[in-house]
Amino acid sequence: MSGENKRNDSHQIAALLQSDIPETNENRETKPKIPENRKDSSEKTRSSEPSMSGNSHLEKAGKSSECELRRSQSSEVGSSCCQLEDLKKLPQCDLKLGKLSFTKSHIVLIDVNAFRCGDIRPQEGRDLWHHKYVKLPCSPSSWSPKPDIEAGPVKIKTGPGHVSRWGLISKKLNALASKKAATVEEVKESILKYNPCYKGKWSFDALAMLGKPSPLKTHFETLFPKIAALALKLPEQVKKAIPLLQHQEPTSITLSQVQISCLLANAFYCTFPHRNTTRPDAEYHNYPSINFSRLFGNQSERKTQKLHAIMQYFNVVTDEKSKPEGLVTFERRNLNNADVPKWEKCNDTMQKLHVTSKGEIEVEGKGMLQVDFAASWIGGGVLDSGLVQEEILFLINPELIVSRLFTEKLDDNECLIITGTQQFSCYRGFSDSFKWIGPYDDDLERDEWGRLKRQILAIDALHFRHHRDQYNMAKIRRELNKAYCGFKSHHGHQEPDIATGKWGCGAFNGDPELKAVIQLMAAAKAKRGLAFFTFGDDDLSRGLQEIYNLLVAQNMTV
Repeated sequence: MSGENKRNDSHQIAALLQSDIPETNENRETKPKIPENRKDSSEKTRSSEPSMSGNSHLEKAGKSSECELRRSQSSEVGSSCCQLEDLKKLPQCDLKLGKLSFTKSHIVLIDVNAFRCGDIRPQEGRDLWHHKYVKLPCSPSSWSPKPDIEAGPVKIKTGPGHVSRWGLISKKLNALASKKAATVEEVKESILKYNPCYKGKWSFDALAMLGKPSPLKTHFETLFPKIAALALKLPEQVKKAIPLLQHQEPTSITLSQVQISCLLANAFYCTFPHRNTTRPDAEYHNYPSINFSRLFGNQSERKTQKLHAIMQYFNVVTDEKSKPEGLVTFERRNLNNADVPKWEKCNDTMQKLHVTSKGEIEVEGKGMLQVDFAASWIGGGVLDSGLVQEEILFLINPELIVSRLFTEKLDDNECLIITGTQQFSCYRGFSDSFKWIGPYDDDLERDEWGRLKRQILAIDALHFRHHRDQYNMAKIRRELNKAYCGFKSHHGHQEPDIATGKWGCGAFNGDPELKAVIQLMAAAKAKRGLAFFTFGDDDLSRGLQEIYNLLVAQNMTV
C-alpha cells in the first residue's frame, strides 16, 4: 500500500465556482470580519444550528489565491505564554501502534493480513440485521412493499407482499450509473422510488439550484451517475457487519476510505433503512440522521455552499486516479467512575499554553488533537442548515459525516475521537458568510495503520439557559469530566498537545474565561499542552494570558 496521498487536479472546478460567487465587499480579497456573535452546536435538536463558537479557516498554500489569502491572514501569531512550535504535534510523536488487528473492542472492516502485505481489501464476514449493528441497505433482510406497476400515466396496484429493497435501489441506481449525465429530477425520481412514503414530503429544491446558472450544472450532472455507481459497490466493499458505537460501550471501528466513500454515496442517495425519522419511538431516535434528504430541501445559500463542498468530495473519490487509499478510525471513549479525577485533591500543575487571537484550530493547530465543539448528536446540523464550527469541520472533512451512521448520542462522560480523515476543501467565512472556495490537496503523513496524521476530538458542552447556572459546581464538574474524557492520554507522553478555543460559548451561554480555565485544568490533569485560539477576541486572549501567568507564578495546582 502506498503511503502517499493521491491528488485530484480539480482546480478548474474551483475557478468555475469562484466565477459563480457574486462580487461583493464580503468576498473581495480583504481581511474578513470576525463575526461578533458565534453560535454553538445545539444539543437539543439535530436540525438546529450547533453553535459552539469557533471560526476555522482552512487553506492550502499555493492551491488558489483565496487559500493563499487565508494563509497570509492566519500567519500572524499573537503573543502567547509559549510559542506554538513548543507544543507537540502528531508527526513528532513516536506512537507505537503495533500491528493492526481485531479485538473485542476494535472492529476492523478490512482484511488485516492483506493490509500487512500492502493491500487494502474488505474483510470477509456476514450481514447482521440486529439492533447492535448498522442495518445496511444491501442487507438481504431489508424489504419494501411491492411497488405499483406504472404503465404510462396509469398505476396498477400489485397487492400485498414485499420485495428486496436493495433490488429496487439497484435497479434505479444502475439506470442512473449507465448514463453520462443525470438531472436532479432523475435523481429525485430514483430516491423516491424506494422511499415512496416521502413523495410530496421531501423537497429537492436545494439540489436543483446547485450550479445554477453556472457551467458547474453540467459538471454536477455528470457526477450524479458516478456517485450512483459508487453506491452500488457497497456489497463488495462492506462485507462485514458494522457495529453501532452505543452509549457506555467504548469501542473503535477502523475502515478504509473507500468503504467510507461507498457508505456516503448511499447516504447521498438516501438508501439507509429506518433512518428517515426522528420520532421518539423510532428505532434510531438516539442517533443523528445519515440520509441526505434534509440537505436537499429548503433551498438557501448556506445549502448551496454546503453542497459544493460535498460534491468536491465525491469529485475526488469517484476518480480512480485520485480516490484515497488509507484507513480511518472512529473511537468512542468514556470516563469510568474509577478514572474520574477527584478535582479538589488534584496536585497537577499547569502545562504549556499558547494563546492567541490570530489563527485557527485547523490551520495553526494542524497535527495536534483538534477539538470539535460538538453537538451530543455528532455532526450537529451538517445535513441540514447548521453551518458553524462543527458543521464546517464536517464539510471540509466529509469522511467525518459517516460517524453519524453508527454513533449514538454522546453521554456526559463520553467523547468521540476520529483519526485519519482527509481534508478535501478550502473555505472562508462562517455561518451565513461561509463560501466554498476550492479543492484542498491534503499532504499530511500517514501513520503505520495508513491513517493521515489528523486527530479530531468531539466533545459536547452544556447549554445554559441562564448564564449563572454554569457557576454551579456540579455543572463545572461535568464540563471538567467531559474535557478530561477527551484529553486523557492513552499512550503516555507520546500523544500530541491540544488545539482548542471557545468551546461551549456563544448561543450556549458559556463564559469564555471559565470554559478556558476548565480546559486548562483538564489538560493539566492529562499532562498535555494547550493551544487556545480566541478567534479575534483580543480581550479574552489578554485576559487568559494574565490568568495563566498568575497561576504559574503562584505555582497553583488544579
